[in-house]
Amino acid sequence: MSGLRSEVIPFRPEDKFVLRSNMKKRLPLFLMIAALCALVSDSELATVEAQKAANAPDSAEQEARIARIENGLLPAVVIKGQPAPTMTVADRMKHYHVPGVSVAFFEQGQIAWTRTYGLADVAAKAPVTPETLFQAASISKPVSALAMLRLVQEGKLNLDEDVNAKLRAWKVPENEFTKEQRVTLRRIVCHSAGLTVHGFPGYASHEEVPTIIQILNGEKPANTAPIRVDTIPGTLWRYSGGGYVVMQLLLTEATGKPFPQILHDLVLQPVAMTHSTYEQPLPKSLAGFAATPYRSGGEPVKGGPHTYPEMAPAGLWTTPSDLARLAIEVQNEYAGKSSKILSQEMMKQMLRRQKDDWGLGFGLQNSGSKLIFGHGGANEGYRCDLEAYAESGQGLAIMTNSDSGGGLATEYLRAVGKEYSWSDFQPTERTVGKADPALFPAYTGTYEITGMGKLTISTKEGKLFILADPLGPDPQELLPESLTQFFVLSGEVTFTFEKDEKGAVSKVRVKAGSQSFEAKKLP
Repeated sequence: MSGLRSEVIPFRPEDKFVLRSNMKKRLPLFLMIAALCALVSDSELATVEAQKAANAPDSAEQEARIARIENGLLPAVVIKGQPAPTMTVADRMKHYHVPGVSVAFFEQGQIAWTRTYGLADVAAKAPVTPETLFQAASISKPVSALAMLRLVQEGKLNLDEDVNAKLRAWKVPENEFTKEQRVTLRRIVCHSAGLTVHGFPGYASHEEVPTIIQILNGEKPANTAPIRVDTIPGTLWRYSGGGYVVMQLLLTEATGKPFPQILHDLVLQPVAMTHSTYEQPLPKSLAGFAATPYRSGGEPVKGGPHTYPEMAPAGLWTTPSDLARLAIEVQNEYAGKSSKILSQEMMKQMLRRQKDDWGLGFGLQNSGSKLIFGHGGANEGYRCDLEAYAESGQGLAIMTNSDSGGGLATEYLRAVGKEYSWSDFQPTERTVGKADPALFPAYTGTYEITGMGKLTISTKEGKLFILADPLGPDPQELLPESLTQFFVLSGEVTFTFEKDEKGAVSKVRVKAGSQSFEAKKLP
């Protein structure tokens, strides 16, 4: 999560967006907003209540804390002087049409509590359990980075060596950008290697799956562009799943083992992640544990889970509890209490800023005793997030089986932050300013962000509204901060209308975090 990439990306909610919040360098907050209204059946809500009872912790105090979280989900934005709206898990599952959710909270070196809500499969009425498997999507990246760093620690790889020195079956094509600076593992895992291809859509069950060489070259049946260097390595932060595919090939060639086995041996097994695998597609023996993926409108992903041969950036199947075990091990190694994967020295390096707000695999926030490491994930039909404090030992893993699960995940995270007095992951407070409705007609129309999609501005009863796929199927009100700048309540994003030299409104600037998009008004 992940800052904004500069390459062109599709403007649709099912794209690969990392779900981190309150981070400077995260994937586009505007594009990860998915406030999609739909219905959850009474039987699903009953399942939520049954699971709450089944997962009730032993401690009455802890149970009370969880109840406050479940009944106190928080929005991205609150209006100054007004109380935050009261939102429950059941209500927000209904709002976003998220069939199932699984959560694990950890502190003091152990999983403190878990919660599951709703259904792993709607048609079968199969409830989510703590053992239900979800695709971790881009959370796969820091887990893969751990295995890479283990091989570096063992002297089998070098963080700062040109990857072409050890690659055999394929090498990064050299060009004018690689004359003086090279692609290295360090740069790959902190997204500064200059490599292209942001993310991967995976392959439906009926589609042919390419080899890793076909993916790297962008050759059919690969459905993504060739992975190439198009900026000078080391000069620019830009999220690149493509770089992790290069790393995947290097790890398999350096060890002579299949990638799932490498990750099992070096990371999953040592940490006791017994419900996790990088095998793609998921073996039939485990298929019964997998949550069915769903689209934002509530329909299941056609053919079921997509297959991701791009295992290093997107291939992990896991549970929140297993992600919690991984985060706890990272915390312990950072403190020098364990060394199941890495030494304290290597873990300190992993959680040290390399480029902007990124360490070696994890996104980072804050520093010192408040340091947070984490990553989000978005595969077809799955949204998830992992956030952890390096020193306090607290953290949360949350996984959903819906393209629109990101909004609910961040709302749940904010509620956890409030309950445990975190200063991070809290709503942004905004002030509603004065607006002149007489100006609104000049703002109306269709605007386009080149290569990404369109948004429509309209008026109704003296109010201004925006309609855009990432915001859901219904128009959302634009609330004024000034005569020309507006915001929505569903995300940390602002919209500023700008005029051309003739004085006509010609574009709207969409600002999400530290990033900005220009949407030009269409004739």
